Amino acid sequence: MKIKIIALAAVFAAAMMTSACADKNDGGVLTVMGKESDLNKSYMTEIFERYQQQTGNKLKIISCKDSDFEAAAVEKFNSDSAPDILMHFHNADLNRFDVENDFYFLNGEDWVDDLTDSARNYCQDKSGNLLGLPYWENSVSGCYYNKTILDSLGLRPATNQAEFDVLCQALADTGYTPICWPADGCAWMVQFALDPIFADDPSMLEKINSGEITFSDIPEVENMVSWIAQAADKGWFGDSFLDCGWNGISRSMASGDAVMTFIWDTWFYTDLEEGGKYGVNDFALMPVFLNTVDGGTFEGGNLNMMMVNKNSERLEEALDFLDFCATPENYNAAFEGISTVSCFKGQTTNIQSKMVVDAGELIAEKERVSTAASRIVGYSADDMVNALNELFRKKVDVKGCIELMDKNLKAEAGNQAADAF
Repeated sequence: MKIKIIALAAVFAAAMMTSACADKNDGGVLTVMGKESDLNKSYMTEIFERYQQQTGNKLKIISCKDSDFEAAAVEKFNSDSAPDILMHFHNADLNRFDVENDFYFLNGEDWVDDLTDSARNYCQDKSGNLLGLPYWENSVSGCYYNKTILDSLGLRPATNQAEFDVLCQALADTGYTPICWPADGCAWMVQFALDPIFADDPSMLEKINSGEITFSDIPEVENMVSWIAQAADKGWFGDSFLDCGWNGISRSMASGDAVMTFIWDTWFYTDLEEGGKYGVNDFALMPVFLNTVDGGTFEGGNLNMMMVNKNSERLEEALDFLDFCATPENYNAAFEGISTVSCFKGQTTNIQSKMVVDAGELIAEKERVSTAASRIVGYSADDMVNALNELFRKKVDVKGCIELMDKNLKAEAGNQAADAF
């Protein structure tokens, strides 16, 4: 029955969605704008249908092709057709907007105290203002390792960088690939290492965003790049990591060819292939060690937020819609059976991985809010990993790799600034 309901919701929502992003708002109808792939998520279509059925109010869903979304959203907020609610991640693309004047700060809403600390932190600006309602799949990124293999070898997970280096070498000596590093098109790993630098020292974030410093001026960035280069040279990523992409991670981890990878918990429930030698119950979680912080780090989830247009004629109705979404009865109906870390304290119907639950105390101690990808102006994960791949191919040295990162960051920041006007 649940499957039928979700299917009907998807059909219902699809009928509401517009194919173009330039449509002007219909008078009296609450408008929600987002990426096509985001708005098609089952929990989104479920909450849209539930709201309309229970309140009798109508929604107009403005669905954009993912590649067109950022430019289209900026265009709308620079015109008289801005949506009442914008679905957006708290990432560097938010700098294209006049956030303070375009969006309503949600600090005083009744549901704020029901947010988990990590979800709330992700959605706050540097002054502590709550920019949106986090309504999305949540996850914990870290170093997921095959505990079955480690146990069979008499090895233990690491608690600091030195122990992690010893662990990697021990695994390599026994014939295992210590780390599955998918260099072919996967670009998230570096941000885990950078998060502590900027999350632990907000002044560092301000300096790099103002142009006062670059990556080349930060010793921890050189530590990271040097460690990654040495790990590759020592064989800790295996022999074919430059050809390993998204699909290769599953094959590598399910077969046991690699013992560890830097990823998030929901991946094990959505992408780890079935029928392999190892399954989700063979894995556990420790921090990411990439030589920027000795005790390692976890990254909290990157969350899509419902942001409210501050200048909307339907401001109160938009806030009421967020109240509806943030009511336990409603979000528990929408997220029933979804594999995600809770965004709300009252969330009970979602599935939380045993790996994350077992590492709960350590996560609470070591977790940082996603900072590099979300708050460094001009940050592009693809640009960062492309610079590393030049290093792997010996086209640049460590210093040259970081200089490439700086060059790309400056160029992308300029592009974002241009888009904002």
